[in-house]
Amino acid sequence: MVQNGILENFSIDDYGCLRFYNRICVSDVSKLKELIFREAHDSLFALHPGGTKMYRDLLESYWWPGMKRNVVEYVAKYLTCRRVKAEHQVSTGLLQPITIPEWKWNCITMDFVTGLPLSASWERYLPLAEFAYNNSFQSGIQMAPYEALYGRRCRSPICWMKLSERKMIMPELIQETEDIVKKIRDRLKIAFDRQKSYADLKRRDIEYSIGDKKIHDVFHVSMLRRYRSDPSHVISTEDIEIQPDFSYEEKPVEILAHEVEELRNK
Repeated sequence: MVQNGILENFSIDDYGCLRFYNRICVSDVSKLKELIFREAHDSLFALHPGGTKMYRDLLESYWWPGMKRNVVEYVAKYLTCRRVKAEHQVSTGLLQPITIPEWKWNCITMDFVTGLPLSASWERYLPLAEFAYNNSFQSGIQMAPYEALYGRRCRSPICWMKLSERKMIMPELIQETEDIVKKIRDRLKIAFDRQKSYADLKRRDIEYSIGDKKIHDVFHVSMLRRYRSDPSHVISTEDIEIQPDFSYEEKPVEILAHEVEELRNK
């Protein structure tokens, strides 16, 4: 049907692979989809993106019916993400969007990461976290930050595109860069305005004076999140032998990190 042109937008490449809008059509095989999800979500090049980022990253290379629903379900059932995902209550005051930069590198911001484990081995994964963030889809600019800076996505195991040489003279390169920057600024303006309009619906402008009492955030039942069951979350229990003095023998379950330190002999 594809070769006869009956199915529109479908084609077969030189390797005999079925494609839809030049994206690989994935067969309805659960193990194959699970493998793709693990590479796009659990691998060191991904570092657990959210449902939207993961879907947009996969959409550039793969397609199958109901893919977005499958991605959302996979992320929702991932227990680690459910435990560490931050929940925020509505803050007081109207939302104040940040200023949109005029050009690349015009404004540089810094994020502080807290709550890291005490193990001395986590810092080796920081470059991977930086790569995963800069090479994943950002809804505000409708592209990856790496693509916004350099004009294309950086190749990764889940998105391995072909590189081609582009020969452009300086005026054309400047014009193309200006068009991209303008497009990004317009998208950021739309995203900020939309975010502010939604946020201010449940906020009110408030001013504090000297001597006013403030209420700090406390735990509330509204911060509880819905749990989505999954067979992989079931933890098997083992019988523990209790001593007469109600003590028991502790056994290590898993080594989370290790470090080798060489002492210099004097």
